[in-house]
Amino acid sequence: MDISMPASNPLAEPSVVSHAGRSGRNWLALSGVAALIVMLPIAGLALEALKGSAGLWAHLFSSILPVALVDTVILLLGVGVVTAVLGTTTAWLVTAYDFPGRRVLEWALLLPLAVPTYIIAYAYLDILHPIGSVQGAIRWLLGYETPRQFRLPDIRSMTGCILLLGFVLYPYVYIPTRAMFLTQSGNLVDAARTLGVSRRAIFWRVALPLARPAVAIGVALALMETLNDVGAAEFLGVRTMTVSIYTTWITRTDLPGASQIALALLLIVVALVAVERWARRKQRYATNARRSRGLTPSKVPALKGLLLFVAGAVPVLLGFIAPALYLTTEAWKRYQFAGLSSRLVGEAISTLTIAILATVVTISLGLVVAYATRLRPGRTSATLLRMSTVGYAAPGTVVAIGVLIVLAGLDRFIDRTALDWFGVSTGLLFMGSGAAVVYALTVRFLAISAGGIEAGLSRIPMSFDHASRTLGQSTAGTFRHVHLPLSKAAISAAALLVFVDCIKELPATLLLRPLNVETFATHLYGEAARGTYEEASIAALAIVAISVLPVILLSRIGASGRSLR
Repeated sequence: MDISMPASNPLAEPSVVSHAGRSGRNWLALSGVAALIVMLPIAGLALEALKGSAGLWAHLFSSILPVALVDTVILLLGVGVVTAVLGTTTAWLVTAYDFPGRRVLEWALLLPLAVPTYIIAYAYLDILHPIGSVQGAIRWLLGYETPRQFRLPDIRSMTGCILLLGFVLYPYVYIPTRAMFLTQSGNLVDAARTLGVSRRAIFWRVALPLARPAVAIGVALALMETLNDVGAAEFLGVRTMTVSIYTTWITRTDLPGASQIALALLLIVVALVAVERWARRKQRYATNARRSRGLTPSKVPALKGLLLFVAGAVPVLLGFIAPALYLTTEAWKRYQFAGLSSRLVGEAISTLTIAILATVVTISLGLVVAYATRLRPGRTSATLLRMSTVGYAAPGTVVAIGVLIVLAGLDRFIDRTALDWFGVSTGLLFMGSGAAVVYALTVRFLAISAGGIEAGLSRIPMSFDHASRTLGQSTAGTFRHVHLPLSKAAISAAALLVFVDCIKELPATLLLRPLNVETFATHLYGEAARGTYEEASIAALAIVAISVLPVILLSRIGASGRSLR
């Protein structure tokens, strides 16, 4: 009998090693199933796009794509600039300077993440309405009486859309850039100061060049969210490719045309990711975390500190406080006038049911993918991991169309088979039950689950695995008794983020929900489209309240990270 043992684990018994190998292959096979689940909608989208006639492509290229493509590119460029400027400057502000209120700004600058893009548009359309309180107060101060005499520029514009999205999405840049600033060696700053470089010049010559990878990643994430948006762009009159997909499908009932636009949008997303990686292809940074110290904030005079606090508070005011106060006021008015609508109970049940089911499925598949990567590290598991997480880069409308194509085809196949064999029609098993929404949300947010859980598992030393197996535990036992307890915090954090994202998701839910089923997000969209803002204020406030949860999580992570330094 061969008693040779692998070099990586000299204490393991042969039976344990062979069992671990078989179990690893099983986990890898399950990871392949998860990757297939994610890739099926993309493949279905491509096949449906090919069904469109050549004349349809000509129509899209002549009348729809040019306007949609130009608006999309302008919106991406504008949002990219605004988020880069706001995120980078606020991150440097709270890292490099010490002033009263800095500790509050550190976590308060995360709060705009709690306001979905379609809610910020919904709120400001009413806040800045020509006959609203804000413009009314301005006219009163200037001595005007009617909107014909004076009115602010219409927020329903490309500029308005860029600014509103920028003030909501800048935390995607703020979070990684601030982390980069915090981990930069204070020795580099001291060296620059001894050479006579001012604090402002240090930002441009030292800190910003070193933080470019973090800024690029944050901007890329913000642009992904911009491409995923359908509500804000439509409310503000910007005809992006995402809005064109929705109108082509819903208004014109043209699924092949919508698939072709979605495929074109997916190519833009792929190009965006490729450009971001190409821009960072030669950037390599190294630092000795043990020997270097963090950047020490510079104490500033009281007046300058007040100005810095006001500057840092402006994004929080515009991105969170103003819309949150508006929603609270409108919700209270609605409650005093008519109480709570009976619809809200049903919408709450639908919202929570869909979000909980999607979270359970997404976390389960994320565990499979992440654990397979741990058990069988290599090119195959890494490829399956990337395939499983590709859905996060695809906008919700793109994923929704792919899911529709796959599940509608499966519904038709099951219905025909049941009719042929049993003479019974099964109807729309998947499309009519809400399974399509859960499927789409799983595809969209599996990257959050797999990435978060993989990060948690990576902190567990491999020696724990070896010790567990030498004590007679199988791979499943090691997973159950060692890895699950030790990665519980990472799994819980990933579940929370997925749950909140499912609550906020509008495009996929709007396009795939069963008939007569409303969630908070779809209710808000419908009321805003009709202009009845007060009817949806309670639903919008509920979404914002739930969305604050990951912000609290991120602020606690940031606080614990600061305490460890």
